[in-house]
Amino acid sequence: MLFDEAGDAGAQMRRLAAIMDCLRDPETGCPWDLEQDFASIVPYTIEEAHEVADAIERGAWDELESELGDLALQVVFHARMAAEKELFDLAGVLRAINAKMISRHPHVFGDESRDKSAAEQTVDWEKIKAAERAGRAERGVLDGVALGLPALSRALKLQNRAARVGFDWPSTAEVIDKIAEEARELNEARDSLGPEEIAEEYGDLLFVMVNLGRHLGLDPEACLRAANGKFTRRFNYIEDELKARGKAPAESDLAEMDALWNAAKAQGVK
Repeated sequence: MLFDEAGDAGAQMRRLAAIMDCLRDPETGCPWDLEQDFASIVPYTIEEAHEVADAIERGAWDELESELGDLALQVVFHARMAAEKELFDLAGVLRAINAKMISRHPHVFGDESRDKSAAEQTVDWEKIKAAERAGRAERGVLDGVALGLPALSRALKLQNRAARVGFDWPSTAEVIDKIAEEARELNEARDSLGPEEIAEEYGDLLFVMVNLGRHLGLDPEACLRAANGKFTRRFNYIEDELKARGKAPAESDLAEMDALWNAAKAQGVK
């Protein structure tokens, strides 16, 4: 089975699970794989999810298949470690997500009407999720928002949860006013307070910036990822131009590099 490359998705998933069983075998497995636990694997899981997002962001469809495979390996790895502790196994993971998807789509798998807009279906989805949270004895509106999410994404989810129960500014104007207020407080903290207070005020400003993105219908994580990409491409332009002049960035100065940055913008480097 391990060396049989044929078969459908189910066969390939069983093959991947069997490979992981071999890697985690206490007597014949891989020493590195055997040393891992849930906590040590989490950074790899997060990294693989980001690499999937990166391939999609770049339109690198030739890489996406492999990146999705890497992410699938993380699921199998965690499920194998859970099985060793008799917590659950891969079949349970797949059984749970199958049941969840069926229960959350009564308009497809049940008797509810499909004649709803995407917005109406989103409202229904949230009602179902709220009922699931109640069944897990989650007491608060914000319970269950994963701590391990990227901070921008978690801030967005927290704000969305609070907004559903009416804790939200009525318009973008109030959010922009709050941004100005937080910027003033950060400026005051910089001049008169210590590092911890400055960090707190900076965090407050970032949190409100996420809220502005939410009011504008933007995903802050995606926006910042795009800004990172733009910065990288423009700085690469600066490096290339400096190299043509026989220089490295460390041998230049801010005025020269800023002029090249503006040239990159003028030439439409995005």
